[in-house]
Amino acid sequence: MESPELGFTLAYIVFSLCFVFTPNEFRSAGLTIQNLFSSWLGSEDLGFIQYHVRRTSVTVLVHSALPLGYYMGMCIAAPEKKLGFIHQVDGLWRAFLLLSLCLHLASWALVIYWSHSHWCSHPISWTLQVHIQPPHSSWGAVASSINREFRRIDKFATGAPGARVIVTDSWVLKVTTYHVYMALQSECHVTVTESRQHQLNPDSTSPTQILTLRVNSINPAVKSFDIRLNSTEFAEFSEKLNSPIRTSANVVIYQTISELFLETFSAQVDLNQPYILPSGQEIESCIGCMQVPANTKLVRLCCTQSEREREHCQQCFCRPMWCLSCLGRWFASRQDQQRPETWLSSRVPCPTCRAKFCILDICVVR
Repeated sequence: MESPELGFTLAYIVFSLCFVFTPNEFRSAGLTIQNLFSSWLGSEDLGFIQYHVRRTSVTVLVHSALPLGYYMGMCIAAPEKKLGFIHQVDGLWRAFLLLSLCLHLASWALVIYWSHSHWCSHPISWTLQVHIQPPHSSWGAVASSINREFRRIDKFATGAPGARVIVTDSWVLKVTTYHVYMALQSECHVTVTESRQHQLNPDSTSPTQILTLRVNSINPAVKSFDIRLNSTEFAEFSEKLNSPIRTSANVVIYQTISELFLETFSAQVDLNQPYILPSGQEIESCIGCMQVPANTKLVRLCCTQSEREREHCQQCFCRPMWCLSCLGRWFASRQDQQRPETWLSSRVPCPTCRAKFCILDICVVR
């Protein structure tokens, strides 16, 4: 039979993991610092910097209270030790209690010091101060700039709560448990320093590649920091980042199966017969992305030896409505993700009229 001390030790470990690592099970139950103190923390969307100044301060207080909470729990879980009577406990437990009290009191003193003059002594405020330059005249103006850009819906954001990566129009941010690292895009350069393969998803046919990127700033007062991204997010990250990304000589960034398929898909379509646009017909924007002109037309061109097989493809009478990239993504999305070797030879319905077609029926509009 397990002793009370062992049982409570296990409970303490679980309790610590709840606040430090916040796994999905605990987050779904609402046992996170962000949820427990949400009324005081405020809204991250309305005040990003102010929210994380308060969040990191509460995190320091909560984490510093864990050893003291362990001692108080042991007073209940192991009454035979008489830990509630300070004068009767042995030297080790007394030293543990003293260190726990000192740690928690020191954290309170630290947070009180940070809070003076509207949190100007907080480490996040110090980080903001090194970015003071025109048009920003104070660290509060820098904070307002970050808050304003964070509210925009076109920002890039990814990662777990303890290691989030955020890229706005002007800033590269890394949110950790105790700090927020930041660098101006105009002053930083990013280098891919490492890549690792992980089989994280048992349902996936290919491993997940995690990239480590180093963010360095030309401002000597700004500390460099590392961020980690899934390789599938690298393209979106690069698109949002204004500066070019360097890659170390020994690092290879692998594309996803979908990206590799799109390259092969485009190369194969280029070999097909082009579609000559009739005179007087105008090209409209692609209805998938609305960013580029529609440049594809489905024309039944495939020819097989079996008439029965040929009946699988149907004539599409839709006008050019899709660009090659969007049509390729539609084609890939309709495939069996566990059998990528069958993608090029398969048939899918037209996204507009549902007439079945294969890759040989896709013509580029000329």
